[in-house]
Amino acid sequence: MGDGLGFTFTEEQEAFRQSIRQLVENKIRPRAAEIDRADEYPWDIDEVLVDGGFAGVSYPEEHGGAGGGAVELCLLVEEISRASAGVSLIPAVNKLGAIPILIAGNDEQKRMVSAGISEGRHRMSYCLTEPGSGSDAAAMRSLARLDGDGWRITGSKRFITGAGAADLYTFFAVTDPAGSKGKNITAFLVSKDMPGFSLGRKEDKMGIRGSPTREVILDDCAVSSANVIGEVGRGFQIALRTLDFSRPTIAAQALGIAQGAFDVAVDYCKERRQFGRAVSSFQGLQFMFADMAMQIETARLAVYRAAVAVDEGDPRVSYWAAIAKCWASDVAMDVTTNCVQALGGYGYMREYPVERMMRDAKITQIYEGTNQIQRVVIAREIFG
Repeated sequence: MGDGLGFTFTEEQEAFRQSIRQLVENKIRPRAAEIDRADEYPWDIDEVLVDGGFAGVSYPEEHGGAGGGAVELCLLVEEISRASAGVSLIPAVNKLGAIPILIAGNDEQKRMVSAGISEGRHRMSYCLTEPGSGSDAAAMRSLARLDGDGWRITGSKRFITGAGAADLYTFFAVTDPAGSKGKNITAFLVSKDMPGFSLGRKEDKMGIRGSPTREVILDDCAVSSANVIGEVGRGFQIALRTLDFSRPTIAAQALGIAQGAFDVAVDYCKERRQFGRAVSSFQGLQFMFADMAMQIETARLAVYRAAVAVDEGDPRVSYWAAIAKCWASDVAMDVTTNCVQALGGYGYMREYPVERMMRDAKITQIYEGTNQIQRVVIAREIFG
């Protein structure tokens, strides 16, 4: 990819896309409806991703990863999401949990997560949201207090994607209750094996099923100082930086959902006949599909513009990431709704994947910062 203005994928990136697409068609698409129905983590598919070398995509080679950057991770997530949004969260959420360590951790921590995730020994989750703090994340109540040369953490996190499947958790807690809000939070690397760690109930969700969402609870959990990520008191800055880096990945997920639904609807409308001809020949439907194509293609430009911003260290990465996440997720909701409409009664049936894709699309407007928050980020960039 060039300077972020003209988008052409390199030959390696195109070959990479084709290899993922083949894996998706052979292994993931045939399982997608069942994963949604059973709502159980697909360990078989996780293993396929590890064995194929896809688990290590976007982790630095010097720390045991497979290399590549945000562009490659977005390609991976987009292609998987065309068939299964739930499965696309396997690489997306591992990376979300790992980003704080990759941007602020020490070499030992970086090696543990990069090599560990790539080789399938570790899976990660990101613990920021709490029952009383969603969009206002700095208002968190989780508390870490010094205990000898380590810390004791007590608090609970809500709606944690991948919780239960993950064994390592990036957990944010207040370390200076008297300190100013947002400058008194520290990031910790927590393991499920630590005494005091437990999980709450598994949420029964509308979409992204097959990806567990649970509460993560720490009750006087002893954590070594070696498990602090970055500097004490700098955790909230790490959390915000992480979201800048992860939002393009969620945008890619939304893009993949939209493209997947669009492809199904196009094929259906070419075959379906009414009034003696294919419904694709009716101008009203053609205009609807032309609008969807415009939305999807502009979303794709936004997604990869943001991914390039991450890879190039663009100072405006927050702006590009917010635009990509907000636009692509709004597009995904709009497109999947129209694809259900295009299939008529069949669109509403579980037999066709567009109803699942419509359910999956909704969360992309909510998590990693609601689209209202994205608009705040964009406006702040505009007006200062």
